[in-house]
Amino acid sequence: MQKKQSNGLLYFFGALGGLLYGYDTGVISGALLYIDEDLGLNSFTEGLVVSSLLVGAIISAAITGRVTDKIGRKKTIIGAGILFLIGALTAGLAANVTMMVVARVILGLAVGCSTTIVPLYLSELAPKEKRGSLASLNQLLITIGILSSYLVNYALSDAGAWRWMLGLAVIPAIILIVGMFFMPESPRWLLTTGKEDQARAILRRVRGENASIDEEVSEVKKAEKEDEGGMKELFSSWVRPALIAGMGIAFFQQFIGINTIIYYTPITLENAGFADSAAILGTVGIGAVNVLMTIIAIRFVDKINRKTLLMAGNIGMVISLIVLSTVNLLAPDSTAATWAIIICLGTFIVSFSTTWGPVVWIMLPELFPTAVRGIGTGVATFALHGANLIVSLLFPILLNAIGISYLFYIFAVIGILALLFVKFFTTETRGKSLEQIEQDLRKRSSVG
Repeated sequence: MQKKQSNGLLYFFGALGGLLYGYDTGVISGALLYIDEDLGLNSFTEGLVVSSLLVGAIISAAITGRVTDKIGRKKTIIGAGILFLIGALTAGLAANVTMMVVARVILGLAVGCSTTIVPLYLSELAPKEKRGSLASLNQLLITIGILSSYLVNYALSDAGAWRWMLGLAVIPAIILIVGMFFMPESPRWLLTTGKEDQARAILRRVRGENASIDEEVSEVKKAEKEDEGGMKELFSSWVRPALIAGMGIAFFQQFIGINTIIYYTPITLENAGFADSAAILGTVGIGAVNVLMTIIAIRFVDKINRKTLLMAGNIGMVISLIVLSTVNLLAPDSTAATWAIIICLGTFIVSFSTTWGPVVWIMLPELFPTAVRGIGTGVATFALHGANLIVSLLFPILLNAIGISYLFYIFAVIGILALLFVKFFTTETRGKSLEQIEQDLRKRSSVG
């Protein structure tokens, strides 16, 4: 029982960076209403405040992989926590637009760091039979962070207390920093740096005293001997399929339109006749559904193949987008059409939250060999945040140019392309150790 509690804390603190990512991503939507008045934002500076987080995330994702392969997973997560702390304090105390943008860039650096390292850390600590569900904790805490930000925004909206909205992220940041000091380093990283005794001690702690860890240690050491590491290895011919698959699923996770669906939800509810406060509560409801569906996904993610889940999610999202767009075109003002649109939005969220939401974070570190797992996950996360930035910038432009219905048809086409990409360019990783996945990658390269 004590071991289960210890492991529970281990996985909780390992995934806590996901909660901070979700909170800092979601809280700005409500805070902007009041920041506009106090700091005198215009349309340009408002967009700058929002997008600066993504700019910081892209920069951080590009370098975090190399950093974590050098200094280790634990120190990198603590570093992300320190960045979250500094960013939250700076945002809460911002006296002008420049200070706010700097704060958001710092938070973006923390986001890029945490989205690279958290899935990697959880995957390297988890046993293969539970790796999917444990790695899904990252996505679960992201959704909890987003929901928490919506609730905080709603609770503080009457007072217009935007500084508190932004500054409250200090609390989980401190918990993350302090908690990670007592958490172990990744045993796989320790083995690659020649610290076998420490790695074995951590594996006994995580797996239990009676577990046989010799085979696991042997697999890691064998894989480490065959790997060279570094960017040259990442772009080598045998690793290239993993790099293409990782960057592809990361890119499609954002380009499939999840953020635009969330952006459109309040507009849909207002068009249906809901008041502003009710529309905000509706957004909270969407956030709650997101959390609930992610919890459900954790229960079956290790029982169904990763590729099957991704393709099933594509089918659900594509159908939702096509029906939503068609109904909105044919009968935009009818009550039946409004409820059909709400149902489609909910179906899209459910389809994403149970498949692409958690599964992509599970697969990214699984795909890459040990020696380049940090760099590879970082490059893939760079693609993810880059896609998020592109969608965020293009969405309002395309919305004004072609309207929401035709825009969602475009996202439906992207969903079909994502399904084909998963079918032909990704490999199945469920039920295999990280070293077995690496050996399969080598075998496919030698056969090719």
